[in-house]
Amino acid sequence: MTEVIAARGFGLFLVKTLCYCPTRGRVDAPVFMSKVALVVDDSMLIRYTVCRFLEQRGFTVESATNGEEALDVLTRVQPDLIVTDLQMPKMSGSELISALKSKPETAGVPIIIVARQDGRFDEAEKRANFVIYKDIDIEAQLGKALDAVSGKASCAHAAGK
Repeated sequence: MTEVIAARGFGLFLVKTLCYCPTRGRVDAPVFMSKVALVVDDSMLIRYTVCRFLEQRGFTVESATNGEEALDVLTRVQPDLIVTDLQMPKMSGSELISALKSKPETAGVPIIIVARQDGRFDEAEKRANFVIYKDIDIEAQLGKALDAVSGKASCAHAAGK
């Protein structure tokens, strides 16, 4: 039998699994489930780089090539983090963010935007928690973004939000 001990949030789930040990009887065995991230970018290289980086930090990663695919993925998973490009075919990152913010189940999920540094995105895009640039060391920026997003999530959780 398995029960969830900690509510879903930015961090690991703690699940208590009840096992039967022949010599000791029933034993509680905690199992940690990883965080889930959704990476949305039409560039295969960027998707691969971001997915690999997040997996190395304990995330289970789902990916999509545009906003429409991302919405389809969201019917199957509830991510703890979304990393998205803004300029994509079919549905842009900005349209995806609008869709995410309009739904209660995804409105509070931290969002990291991956943008080109040449200024092709609206600097007024304030709905994301962090912006990183494709043209600069993505992994170093992602590390800083994760730290910032984790800190915000921890503070919000501690404040009961």
